[in-house]
Amino acid sequence: MINRPRRLRENPLIRGMVRETRASKDSLIYPIFFEEGKDIKAPISAMDGQFRYSPDRAKEIIDQCLAHGVSKVLLFGIPKEKDEMGSQAYAENGIVQQAVRAIKEEYKEQIYVITDVCMCEYTSHGHCGILCGHDVDNDQTLEYLSATAVSHAAAGADMVAPSDMMDGRIAALRAGLDENGFKNTPIMSYAIKYASKFYGPFREAAGSAPSFGDRKTYQMDPHNVREAMKEAALDEAEGADILMVKPALSYLDIIKELSYNTNLPIATYSVSGEYAMIKNAGKAGLVDEYGIMCETATSMYRAGSDIIMTYYAMEIADAIQRGDIG
Repeated sequence: MINRPRRLRENPLIRGMVRETRASKDSLIYPIFFEEGKDIKAPISAMDGQFRYSPDRAKEIIDQCLAHGVSKVLLFGIPKEKDEMGSQAYAENGIVQQAVRAIKEEYKEQIYVITDVCMCEYTSHGHCGILCGHDVDNDQTLEYLSATAVSHAAAGADMVAPSDMMDGRIAALRAGLDENGFKNTPIMSYAIKYASKFYGPFREAAGSAPSFGDRKTYQMDPHNVREAMKEAALDEAEGADILMVKPALSYLDIIKELSYNTNLPIATYSVSGEYAMIKNAGKAGLVDEYGIMCETATSMYRAGSDIIMTYYAMEIADAIQRGDIG
């Protein structure tokens, strides 16, 4: 027998040398929820081990991230007051703007701050844009998304990440940022965001469930692949710097397909429902939580992800350090 693949599996050293999928701590982004107030660290019941913080306690979670080698964070905001127009999303002293300033004043260039740009956490109706009757008005919403991105950049955000799925929003954000002196602020587009049931725990954490209807008219149909490539191509043409696929685990085929269709960096978001399933199954003794975490993270890298947003970012960084991933 001439060909024996097992020769290259003989021990950990040879397996590491020929490993095809490589991972790096530099690729990890940790999502953080901030809410208005003082001295808040509130547990998120649907996401064991995750919390909502007030900006004055940002140092606590950022220090944890840095201690594990995670230097990129994605910020979400929960305002005290919501209205029809989601005005706290683009307010100069909105919750995300407060959190960005608190982090940047303390850490400067030590931490890379990315902000989620959407309106669902800020609107009284919970939809991702401005309503016209019971429909989201795509074109009117663009103005408010652009204003939100500019306000985040003005507060010190390093990158903005629009998650709304309005048509034309990347061009609108790029124009708004450029016109206001932020031409070097990158845009990471939630280019391919499916109307998924995996978002449930996030909506509890952020208080962002729609008060009526659903988001299927703007988020993508899970059955479609070609449409996903169209969405990504449009965002790339409009000036996106990074393209994201969300969720991750049920859409590994989409990540792989996108890798054949773009030269831009590809991100994926391992969302709240994925985290909660692994965490709760592990707590119940049904699976090896650490092993499943490592295996699923590896699958995202293997599919073509260059960047992973995950609530397991710190644990994955430790696993990379130990050699259990990458």
